[in-house]
Amino acid sequence: MIDHTGFTVSDLERSRAFYAAALKPLGITPVIEVTAEQTGAGAHAGFGTAGKPFFWIGEGGPVATDIHIAFAAGSRDAVDAFYRAALESGGTDNGGPGIRPHYHANYYGAFVRDPDGNNIEAVCHAPV
Repeated sequence: MIDHTGFTVSDLERSRAFYAAALKPLGITPVIEVTAEQTGAGAHAGFGTAGKPFFWIGEGGPVATDIHIAFAAGSRDAVDAFYRAALESGGTDNGGPGIRPHYHANYYGAFVRDPDGNNIEAVCHAPV
């Protein structure tokens, strides 16, 4: 089981705003921020639930690979809300909300590119 994950971004303020808006419909919110002085490198922002950050972004420039992260959504409506919020906060479409039967019959997901071009997804596995 993964405890947490993260990557660097080219503009921490822009990405913090994007993720705060896009993840809010999934119940994921900003939990903690650490300074460059505290880390000995760049500043970082941690997002999570119940006070526990599990998704981190940090200063340091975009990574050179095409990262894909999928966040669990509790409902198809939450996937739809994630998609709308992500587009409204600077993301770009990478596959609108819908069933992806090639994964499984109830795979309902939406894909966006974050400000650095990473593939960010919200997915609900529950039947309608």
